[in-house]
Amino acid sequence: MTKVAIAYHSGYGHTAVIAEAVKRGAEGAGAAVSFIKVEQDGKIPDASWADLDGADAIIFGAPTYMGSLSGPFKLFMDATSKAWFTGAWKNKLAGGFTNSLSMSGDKLNSLFQLVVLSAQHGMIWVSQAEGNQSNANDVPSGNVDSVNRIGSYLGVMAQSDNVAPSESPSSGDIKTAELYGARIADAAKRWNK
Repeated sequence: MTKVAIAYHSGYGHTAVIAEAVKRGAEGAGAAVSFIKVEQDGKIPDASWADLDGADAIIFGAPTYMGSLSGPFKLFMDATSKAWFTGAWKNKLAGGFTNSLSMSGDKLNSLFQLVVLSAQHGMIWVSQAEGNQSNANDVPSGNVDSVNRIGSYLGVMAQSDNVAPSESPSSGDIKTAELYGARIADAAKRWNK
């Protein structure tokens, strides 16, 4: 069975909603998913390192704060140097997602950081394949129910209002994340034939 690991940090719970959606998508595509929460100190459970090493694909996710990935996730990134040293993640598939209050919030920079992390590990990045569907069927641009309403193609970008995670991010961002999780699981199946 294809194994997908999702390593994510969520400061206020909104990014966790996106992580859960990615997980649903990957599981719906038939993958076994290891769901790894990066804590505020940047640490993960010791057993989770083995899950990451054993995965066919790793999907990274964190909120964007001040135009960059969250501090706890950066600490986690630094801790991956042990896997880098042994080449443990070489040739695995990789993907990523981020979330912020602003529509832009410089989220692209956060995705670039995840791409560079993956490249340093010798991983193969899987992009977002869903087009911005807000302009289909006379739906206004940026409609919250539209898939990929922000128009990101490198990975998933989500936007959350300053409300409870049960109210935001939007249904379109959640659907985008589900489709991305499924895409990576399907790609991992093909890659590992």
